[in-house]
Amino acid sequence: MRKILKIISHRMFIVSLLILLQIGWLAVMFLRFTSYSQYIAIALRVLSILVVIGIMNLSDNPAVKLAWIIIILLVPLFGGLLYLFLSAKRPIRAMRRKLQPTIDESARCLQFDETIEEELKEKDRAAAGQFYYLEKQSGFPAYRDSRTDYYPNGESCFEVMLEDLKKAEQYIYLEYFILEEGIMWNSVLEILEDKVAAGVDVRVMYDDVGSAFALPGKYDRILKGKGIRCVVFNRYFPVFSTIFNNRDHRKILVIDGKVAYTGGINFADEYINEKQRFGYWKDNGVRIEGMAVHSMTMMFLQMWNAFSPDKLNYGDFTPEQRPTGHDGLVLPYSDHPLDSEYVGENVYLNMINAASDYIYFFTPYLIIDNEMATALILAAKRGVDVKIVTPGIPDKKTIYLVTQSYYQQLVKGGVHIYQFRPGFLHSKCAVCDDRFAAVGTINLDYRSLYLHFENGVFLYNSSTVLDIRHDIENTLEDCTNITLELCHKNMFFQLLQGILRIFAPML
Repeated sequence: MRKILKIISHRMFIVSLLILLQIGWLAVMFLRFTSYSQYIAIALRVLSILVVIGIMNLSDNPAVKLAWIIIILLVPLFGGLLYLFLSAKRPIRAMRRKLQPTIDESARCLQFDETIEEELKEKDRAAAGQFYYLEKQSGFPAYRDSRTDYYPNGESCFEVMLEDLKKAEQYIYLEYFILEEGIMWNSVLEILEDKVAAGVDVRVMYDDVGSAFALPGKYDRILKGKGIRCVVFNRYFPVFSTIFNNRDHRKILVIDGKVAYTGGINFADEYINEKQRFGYWKDNGVRIEGMAVHSMTMMFLQMWNAFSPDKLNYGDFTPEQRPTGHDGLVLPYSDHPLDSEYVGENVYLNMINAASDYIYFFTPYLIIDNEMATALILAAKRGVDVKIVTPGIPDKKTIYLVTQSYYQQLVKGGVHIYQFRPGFLHSKCAVCDDRFAAVGTINLDYRSLYLHFENGVFLYNSSTVLDIRHDIENTLEDCTNITLELCHKNMFFQLLQGILRIFAPML
């Protein structure tokens, strides 16, 4: 009873209920109007037909268009109006107007080394093309003089992270999807409070929906009371709008411009297995040291300056030239839903298409479009060893059913699917041919690829590439290989998975 009362009294529950009431009221009004006049009903049906024609001519993802067309066919009276209302671009435009100037301004502080591309063209055309794409489309440069360290679980990464936080002298900037009170976050918060007292500039940005059930209401005020500057991204208000789909899923920690962290790890106890909800939580993180940290700093500043009244001057963050040793190329990058360039997805597609020996993935969710599925199967058919590791214990059962609905198609096409038996796998990375790797926050699902703000690190000829490969290979020992026999479900599950898969772009 206490749990039920806690849920129904929570802000997210109340706001969601108010939004559902808005949807119900709109549906009742539409039905009431159509009962008065057959002409109104005819007009709404015509509108729905015109909307379907318009959707067919959009350049959006075909799976998203199909889901909307089916919805309109199911409710032809007000399906067209529903689409027009939910697909309104005004909130997206408003968010873009805030972010684009900060991206343009920060671009003037990023320096590109043209000799990198020239050298790559001579020895590795595939790598040259990938770096060219990322530099042009994400806006961040490649670096030679940077070091990366890979951590195969949250526990090992968090231990090093705490030591780095204790060394901070100038600033600590955090941008995370989830903060949750507990051993992990409270350990960080204690250090942050000490650093504020020592004059260090501490700034925190967290996502409102991601942290809604993990933090008390108006937690930003609590942090501000401790001297920590704080921004809550895209607050969840009781307004019927798809803008709430666009979440800040990034994980960025920058310390003094010298060290940065990213990966799948949020600040909550399950990420370091202090709390086990879905068996053992398998995650990963990457630590960056050297010039590439400057790009991570600029990523944070772009979002901070876009959504905080307390602006920072990009010119005050000059990258520190420090010899770290040459260990391949490092290119931190970000992706956002405010344009039509799907950087996160295209990085993966380029890796798949460039693979000649193998490509391995860690992903907690596998909800992909036809283009990605086709690329994976074609790679397998041309002799590439394609392996994808997904969780054995789900955190979201509905999403897990959709993930499993892709198994049969991929396995038939020659892709090897593995489920992590000990628990939930939250790592997000890809590694290819001992040359390329991408690690960060980007899942193989629609939300990460099309709706969320995300970030990652692209690596080339780095020792970290091999570390990621070894982590995946070691993890396979604790996995179940999914065969075609294991893919077969009864008719009820097949029907349920088929329905869920149609609406997968909206889950």
